Amino acid sequence: MSVSEQVITGERADLLASLRRHRGFLRQTVQGLTDAQAAQRSTVSELCLGGLIKHVATTEERWMWFAVGGAEAMQSEPIDWVGQFRMAEGESLAGLLAEFDRVAGETDALVATLDLDAAHPLPVAPWFEPGASWSVRRVLLHVIAETAQHAGHADIIREAIDGAKTMG
Repeated sequence: MSVSEQVITGERADLLASLRRHRGFLRQTVQGLTDAQAAQRSTVSELCLGGLIKHVATTEERWMWFAVGGAEAMQSEPIDWVGQFRMAEGESLAGLLAEFDRVAGETDALVATLDLDAAHPLPVAPWFEPGASWSVRRVLLHVIAETAQHAGHADIIREAIDGAKTMG
């Protein structure tokens, strides 16, 4: 039985519904765009819509690695801190969305099975409280917040590109 066929209830259903809603807002924001539009910087920010799709997928995937295996798993592959916010030569919006969907499917499957109370120490970084641990539940709340925040960024960028307002 796939996650889409599996009946998920209670807190897990609420967490997934919230995450799916914000993923949907982000996805809706890029509907009908060309690759050139998705790569366009329409504000003084370095952000572009394709880059936001890439960043949200990368961030969600890494946090789910953390949820399963802790900081070591999360940091098992190097991250391109600048490139994750841009569309690279040869990348397409369709390809970025396919990766976004792949990551979403993996996360949804994990949410159905992980112990929400399981916790891991956070990686050492200046933005984390030293010695703090996060539960899987807290990780999911963070991923939801990150996705929602970037859906808002995407709405502003899209409006600057062609006047479309996807969240308002």
